[in-house]
Amino acid sequence: MTERALILDFGGVVTRTLFETHDITERTLGLPQGSLTWLGPFDTTTDPLWVAMQKREISERDYWLKRAGEVGRMVGEDWPDMQTFVRRARGAEAELVLRPEARDAILRAKEAGLKLAILSNELDLFYGVEFRRRFPLIDLFDVIVDATYTRILKPDPRAYEQVLSELGLPREACVFVDDQKKNIEGAEAVGLPHVHFDVTRPAESYARALAMLGL
Repeated sequence: MTERALILDFGGVVTRTLFETHDITERTLGLPQGSLTWLGPFDTTTDPLWVAMQKREISERDYWLKRAGEVGRMVGEDWPDMQTFVRRARGAEAELVLRPEARDAILRAKEAGLKLAILSNELDLFYGVEFRRRFPLIDLFDVIVDATYTRILKPDPRAYEQVLSELGLPREACVFVDDQKKNIEGAEAVGLPHVHFDVTRPAESYARALAMLGL
């Protein structure tokens, strides 16, 4: 059988979103329950800033930079970047952040002999090197392409071409999974098979990706 690969975005696809872990954030930071009310794709009526990002009026990085500043002020601190937010909110609990559906899909793919790759715009920028090193299952990935270092952000075609080059596989042997529409459009532009990951229905998204790879 031809070698195949599952290529995953990290934040939101491999990890639970920060929207889904408000309870962990509040507990960790000592904030009253219900302090964090913005829910992004889970309830866009609570989050006009998210809507603006989806309309591409602001970037994903701009969105999270603003949220980091807001939450930092809630605890009386100045948080200059997303990395500070993630580290303070849940950096010590990497296991709690792993999406259970991601764990199942990654293990199933690995057991089936598929290659695994991460293609992220901000893995170490947002999460930090130490978080990544102790993140469950990270050692199962054959390739990690992180724009923190490459400076090539999805949906730039070069980002997709780089991960394919490092995998050493033709694009038709791979499936790329991402929760941001603009990144899916980038994959479509270079002819890379893809699944637009729905963070509100993760099991269905992973099932579709694995089915496309013959599992």
